[in-house]
Amino acid sequence: MMELSPRLQTAAKGQVSPTQEQNQPSPRVAIKVKGKIIFINLNDVVAVQADGDYVSLQRNGSSYMVRELISAVAEQLEPQGFIRIHRSILVNTSFVEEIRPYPTGEYGLRVKGGKEYTVTRTYKKNLKSLAKFWIGAGTLFHG
Repeated sequence: MMELSPRLQTAAKGQVSPTQEQNQPSPRVAIKVKGKIIFINLNDVVAVQADGDYVSLQRNGSSYMVRELISAVAEQLEPQGFIRIHRSILVNTSFVEEIRPYPTGEYGLRVKGGKEYTVTRTYKKNLKSLAKFWIGAGTLFHG
């Protein structure tokens, strides 16, 4: 009986080696828009905003409205580098440029392109995942 090479065994199990990960194109999402399916590179999505039973995937200069609940989208996108900052907003962490505390306990979060979002107190703990190390910001998340 023929034995699979270690590389094929890994592929058959659905695992990816670190070298393969580096060579992989960024993940894409398929969405249905106006009767057709389009593919969007997740690295181009700045934010996802809920509006009732719909979400808007926002890219610089364009957005796509899809019938889906934000909770379902969050479950799929959080492992891809998105964080929830509000009950109706997810942001792609690679676009975050700045956060600043407000006196109310909330935060302002600015993404590339200048758009600013409010991070509510409920979700401020998610900001910790924006950086591996926090230097001089030890008191930022207290309270």
